[in-house]
Amino acid sequence: MKKEPPIRIQRSTLSFLSDLEANNDREWFAANKQRYLVAQENMKQFADALLERMQRHDNIATESGAKSLMRIYTDQRFHKDRPPYAPRFGGRLARVKPALRGGYFFRIQPGGRSTITCGSMGPNAADLRLIRMDVLYDLPTWKKLLQAKHVRANFNTLQGKQLRTAPRGFPKDHPGIDLLRHTQFLLRRPVPDKQVLAPDFLEQLVSTLRSARPWFDHMSAVLTTDENGQ
Repeated sequence: MKKEPPIRIQRSTLSFLSDLEANNDREWFAANKQRYLVAQENMKQFADALLERMQRHDNIATESGAKSLMRIYTDQRFHKDRPPYAPRFGGRLARVKPALRGGYFFRIQPGGRSTITCGSMGPNAADLRLIRMDVLYDLPTWKKLLQAKHVRANFNTLQGKQLRTAPRGFPKDHPGIDLLRHTQFLLRRPVPDKQVLAPDFLEQLVSTLRSARPWFDHMSAVLTTDENGQ
């Protein structure tokens, strides 16, 4: 039985994005609509394959690869000077809420600007307080999870927006002040074009995303428990 070739991102997909960035206007896009549709189909197939593999070990709420993808059209309603298209393919795999927290994100953009991201883009106020209370009283667990070998190898360190000083009601001299100041909790890894185009990029991506699971599992436990431990 002939083995199916691996699902991969095609060089033509990156080439389209590069050309779009250099010619970001509606006239060029209309003339190259077929190239866009081919690139979009390539990304849908890739996202479908990613979703299928992630569902083997996680519960993903996103229904299909197509629904994971972000629109390529930008919102110009309040920014008329903004280019009409985003020269990237971005996507998100959402975990089943409220039991499972955190999300998986990918951005495919040529020129070494592709990224793999895991985490929470913007916890609401109640969740943010629960996270900070957990950091306040259980900093060793956070350090253990975020300094784990596989996390440091894939992402290095926690990223995301932070307050300039300690949040109200939390001590400025706490040893975990850097974590307490976070308003986003993200593990992000840049991906060079060569890796994006590699035949095994899908498996590399799955492995990278899976490495965040111990941290996600802890976050899920924290955010489904109230401050009294109930």
